[in-house]
Amino acid sequence: QVQLAESGGGSVQPGASLKLTCSLSGRAFSSYSMAWVRQAPGKDREVVAGIKARGGHKYYARSVTGRFTISRDNAKNQLYLEMDSLSPEDTAVYYCAASSTVITSSIMSPSAWNYWGQGTQVTVSS
Repeated sequence: QVQLAESGGGSVQPGASLKLTCSLSGRAFSSYSMAWVRQAPGKDREVVAGIKARGGHKYYARSVTGRFTISRDNAKNQLYLEMDSLSPEDTAVYYCAASSTVITSSIMSPSAWNYWGQGTQVTVSS
């Protein structure tokens, strides 16, 4: 059974940076493609970034390209999301997601991901 745990959320001012971490346990981390998915109040879930298991190819939503960086450390079983130039529009609960079967064309679809963490709140306000 895959278990995911996020950490690193918090409240910051506009323009600040924040780094989220997700730890995977229960299975071989390197076998899973991973993603960060966020959900703002009253909005649908949005995949903001994904990274493939093989090759480590990265994918980003247009809304975060150039500001967010996804990365993974297979030796530590951890996934990261570095967020720069945060704005109030980035306020949301951020979830870590995993899948061993997701295909490239579905990476940016929330429904393509099988396993989810509990989420961590990110609030950006002045």
